[in-house]
Amino acid sequence: MTREEQEAQAELRRMVEELKKVRSRLRDIAASLPSTLEEAIYAEEDPDVATEVRSIIECVLTDQIGPAVRDLAAAAEYRRKERGEEP
Repeated sequence: MTREEQEAQAELRRMVEELKKVRSRLRDIAASLPSTLEEAIYAEEDPDVATEVRSIIECVLTDQIGPAVRDLAAAAEYRRKERGEEP
């Protein structure tokens, strides 16, 4: 593996740790929002701010941050198989 590849993977590991901190902060924000009756019934009308913000945070965590952490962590640890190794 080249020095550049090692440095790139080391930087990815640092970024994964940063993303984990962002994930934790987003979870804290969502947890700090008050639960509302509107959230429980989720009316067809526009939801209140707490409900909408919590919903968006949960979607971002599930759809973007979680997969990014997983995929970047895998890239940071990727090693090319040597010839003759079993898959």
